Amino acid sequence: MSLDIARSIAFSGLSATSVQISVTSSNISNADTAGYTKKSATQSSSVTNGVGTGVTVTGITSTVDKLLLKSLVSADSDLGAADTTSTYLTSLQKLYGSISSSGDSSSGTSLANSIASLESALSSLASTPSSASLQSNVVSALDDVASQLRETSSGIQKLRSDADQDISSSIDDVNADLKQIADLNAEIKQTAATGQSTADLEDQRNTALQDLASKMNISYFTASNGDLQIYTASGQALVDSSAHTISYTAAANVTASTTYTAGSSSSGFSAITVNGVDITSQITGGDIGALITLRDDTLPDAQSQLDQLAQQLASVMNSVSNSASSVPAPTSLTGTTAVTSSSALSASGSVRIAATDQSGNLVSYADLDLSSYATVGDLVTAINGISGLSASVDSDGHLSITATGSGNGVAINEMTSSVGSSSEGFSEYFGLNDLVTGTSASDIAVNSKILSGTNELQLATLDSSSSLTVGSSVLSSGSATVVNALYDALTDSRTFASTGGLAATTGSLADYASAVVSDVSSKASQASTDYTAKETAQSTYANSLASQSGVNLDEESANLSTLQNKYSAASALIQAINSMYSALLTAVQST
Repeated sequence: MSLDIARSIAFSGLSATSVQISVTSSNISNADTAGYTKKSATQSSSVTNGVGTGVTVTGITSTVDKLLLKSLVSADSDLGAADTTSTYLTSLQKLYGSISSSGDSSSGTSLANSIASLESALSSLASTPSSASLQSNVVSALDDVASQLRETSSGIQKLRSDADQDISSSIDDVNADLKQIADLNAEIKQTAATGQSTADLEDQRNTALQDLASKMNISYFTASNGDLQIYTASGQALVDSSAHTISYTAAANVTASTTYTAGSSSSGFSAITVNGVDITSQITGGDIGALITLRDDTLPDAQSQLDQLAQQLASVMNSVSNSASSVPAPTSLTGTTAVTSSSALSASGSVRIAATDQSGNLVSYADLDLSSYATVGDLVTAINGISGLSASVDSDGHLSITATGSGNGVAINEMTSSVGSSSEGFSEYFGLNDLVTGTSASDIAVNSKILSGTNELQLATLDSSSSLTVGSSVLSSGSATVVNALYDALTDSRTFASTGGLAATTGSLADYASAVVSDVSSKASQASTDYTAKETAQSTYANSLASQSGVNLDEESANLSTLQNKYSAASALIQAINSMYSALLTAVQST
């Protein structure tokens, strides 16, 4: 072997070792860099005419287990969904307050405790029905329940709006990831064409892939040209030869009636689209998948449970208040049921309608046989025939009855009246003397006239004697009969339909409120447990991938020491060859 070949071999070894030291140093410095994988310089022998002429570095590569990476990407998607679900359900649980664990209604803040406080206020009033302060306590307690229902409902819709806004924000992040992956695809191909290492670029692409997966469930594969191609679960392309932008517009306003309906131009929430194709139903995982489920299913389920509680509360309170009257009676009563003069009146039995003075003394009255009237207009005509009373269907489509005499009021005893398919009493059917207004948790409220003190709480009953005498007392306050009826209606067991994932059940309003709160608490607890499990699974895959392709500092430090020795040996070899050259030149010159 000539000295030239020996020196070439020594220099090639020195150069290869220098590259390996650089790669090892980079591994050590990037040990804590997210997504970085261990790089290695691939070395091969150089042979010329069958004679070894040194070594050369053929490339810098990293080895990533594709099966582990695919498992990690799937786990990222599961964890993204679990994290979002747990966060939102924790916020939902806080809206409902806490249930008293001691049985003391004052120690909890949930709807069940608020209803229990209303029960307590009614129980106290029953002992002294004429007490103005105790009546005020009942109205205040009922208002607290109604307010809490409205606030909780508003909170649920705020969470739905937040979820919708978060969908929009996450889609922006997804589009950024898709563009980055497409750009890296192009850069990797360009770099590979020049014979340079693409390992660091592939790390960046895998990091973007994992971030994308945490936002939505995807499928992907690496094409023969090196491109990472990404698709939705049903095969809609997100990245192929280029990135395809996902489009979404968040709703400007979200209410309980705002919904997403696939293929509907009037859908409250817009579709998530790619190239005009609706992919909303294809996104079932990741942050966005969880947000869609929360917005369209989980939170509406909670709202439906709350609405049933509000509707049952209004129904039981109004069934009693419509059979009673305040003293003095209100100057007018206006219903809540939408009717017209031509609306058919399906009714039987009799109802007593009277005009009374400020002291509850009779001014005039009549007992109407409801089976005699075919329409609401016929009924209005009959009421107008009662001295001292005037009736009409107002501009809002509600039955209104007014006392025409100065200072007089309108009182009703439902007697044997049965109106409509539900066979409600006359006043209850038309909603003439409702204590609670509203049709859902979002708008339930105490009658504004009672809340403001314009009208008194309905605690008296119009005399039901077979005949009444003008000037006699027909409305007497101070009786516990109506108070006890309100308390019984509130505490009696009733049936609640299956809704929002909560099975049909029987019990009092407070029992159902407790069941609703417990259901939300259970879902939040389960979501937290699921998050912990998904976090553990993701961490396991991430650690396995790091163990397989990550940087081991001890191993790299030992490798660096070995390479330093190789570098020193190659340097010593070059020095020896240089000495041999010098000796040879000296020998030649001396001859």
